[in-house]
Amino acid sequence: MNYANQAMYLQPFTALWSRLQSTAGILLLAIFALAVTAIPAQAQLKIDITGVGTNQIAFSAAPFQGNQGLPEDIRKVIEDDLVRSGFFRAIKTTSNVELNEATLIDPSAWKSIGVDALIVGSVKKLPDGRLDLRFNLHDTAQQKSLGKFSYTIAPSALRLHAHKIADYVYEKLLGEKGVFSTRLAYVEKAPGRYRLIIADADGANPQVALASKEPIISPSWSPDGTQLAYVSFETRKPVVFVHTLATGRRKAMANFKGSNSAPAWSANGQQLAVVLTKDGGSQIFSMNVDGSDLNRLTSGSGINTEPVYSHDGRSIYFTSDRGGGPQVYRMSTNGGNATRVTFEGGYNISPRISPDDKTLTYVTRRDGQFRIAALDLAGGTEMLLTNTGRDESPSFAPNGRYILYATKLGGKGTLAVVSKDGRIRYNLSSSGADISEPTWGPFIND
Repeated sequence: MNYANQAMYLQPFTALWSRLQSTAGILLLAIFALAVTAIPAQAQLKIDITGVGTNQIAFSAAPFQGNQGLPEDIRKVIEDDLVRSGFFRAIKTTSNVELNEATLIDPSAWKSIGVDALIVGSVKKLPDGRLDLRFNLHDTAQQKSLGKFSYTIAPSALRLHAHKIADYVYEKLLGEKGVFSTRLAYVEKAPGRYRLIIADADGANPQVALASKEPIISPSWSPDGTQLAYVSFETRKPVVFVHTLATGRRKAMANFKGSNSAPAWSANGQQLAVVLTKDGGSQIFSMNVDGSDLNRLTSGSGINTEPVYSHDGRSIYFTSDRGGGPQVYRMSTNGGNATRVTFEGGYNISPRISPDDKTLTYVTRRDGQFRIAALDLAGGTEMLLTNTGRDESPSFAPNGRYILYATKLGGKGTLAVVSKDGRIRYNLSSSGADISEPTWGPFIND
């Protein structure tokens, strides 16, 4: 739960608070816990790229032999992934010669038409119904292969492995891990319905993890990507649940008197930080993931909320109004004295820390607009990354290169992505329901 929502329960800082107080009193309605693979969502997110990197690698992806008749166009998935990153430029070719991973190519010929990297491959149906997927990445400048691999997969895993091929290309040519095979979680709101959605990083393949007639907010991925913590209003107050995606099973982790909100996982996945009002006021607590060993970490009469653990396991960043307006603070994971981190502007909320713990992103209010900012913690330099004015809920990609956030376009809630230097940006838009509360999932372990 973000700072503005948390404040709804405590004092009238914004007009939203009274609305949420009313929501908390709605009668109990049914909620349906569903396995993530059980029900596909209807609306796919559409990508609109509006920015690119300063230097782009020119590549060509040949049609994969044997791809005809399969549910996914492997080349298109790979091509779209790489172009969307902002670091690659696709070169279309009109050659009638079929290429696969074993084809002997003339690197100089491809280099002569401006291709720096060539991706070729094939897919073949096996007698047991599985697919044999193969690919080869050629570096035309060095005139050598950078990797040749094969996967034996179920047809349902074809799109995932196309993303994995794009990840491999990205890492080989840029030297950092790609995030195309990771997943997003977000909340979709329609009249009388809320749905927690899991989708590919490009917005495709959306699946319903949870459906409810009551609000679902603040989803938070476990470090291994197998669970989501979130806040549900299915009872007369907000309660923190942990939801296992593979089975759809869930457990109420924080259901104390008052408000239970803003769950955040520790880097090792062993603890959760939550925000509770059970003692009066909004305070941050930690607990083990089995619900034991509840410890209060903050004190005082103000609002302390939106905790997030650092990846080195030493600190928790959080939002507090202890100095007047809301700002981001940092404390030890054991609690105690907190240090103020943000100083530009009078309203900074929703902190998220990069995987290397060097950059903090947050929502800042400047000239009446809510924008996404990034702060270099070592140098103290702040950069405003967005200018759409109604931006919220930033979340780092697991490689730290990109920041996912929610915004408003055409009166609808939608998702957008910006690189941490502000140079690359694209929208993940939907013509359907309002979309909010995004969070970028971790790397997937093979």
